[in-house]
Amino acid sequence: MPNYKPLKAFSTIACCGLDCGLCPTFYTKGPSKCPGCCGPDFYNKHPSCSIITCCVKKNKFETCADCIDFPCSKLNDWDKCDSFICHRVSHSNLNYIKENGLNLFIEQQEKRIKILEKMLENFNEGRSKSFYCIATALLPISELEQALEGSENKINEEKIDSKDLKAKSKILKTILNNIAEEHEKELKLRRK
Repeated sequence: MPNYKPLKAFSTIACCGLDCGLCPTFYTKGPSKCPGCCGPDFYNKHPSCSIITCCVKKNKFETCADCIDFPCSKLNDWDKCDSFICHRVSHSNLNYIKENGLNLFIEQQEKRIKILEKMLENFNEGRSKSFYCIATALLPISELEQALEGSENKINEEKIDSKDLKAKSKILKTILNNIAEEHEKELKLRRK
């Protein structure tokens, strides 16, 4: 894509506040991989988005937090969507950006992305990508770091083989679920 010119500087944060860089489809290999908000080939995968049309195309904003009308009717209840659990932090992400600036938010997000990549590389037994993405989007960074450290300590104490991803994943997921419970966060949708 030599002629691709990005509309946004940061495709890992959607203009609506979603953490694209923490989304399972951002880490998918193959044609279903999402390039992030307004990333390369985005419009072939997500042809219409009224939020992008307003925020990026019409107003040339990086996120809706740049708009004086934020939060507008397009974002009403956006953070309460139940189809994608990470919607729950979209408003708080945008509020953080509005109060602290995009650069500080991107710094925080880059830390989360590094934590997620470590989880995916060292603890994903092939079934936990979505769980780790949700955990890194919803839980505090310091506690995510402690969860990784605690998992590694327990793995060493129990002398678990470094290639036993199933056992390693179970340890990390237990720690993350405990942290989520303390924060009254749900890391997966409940089945009806």
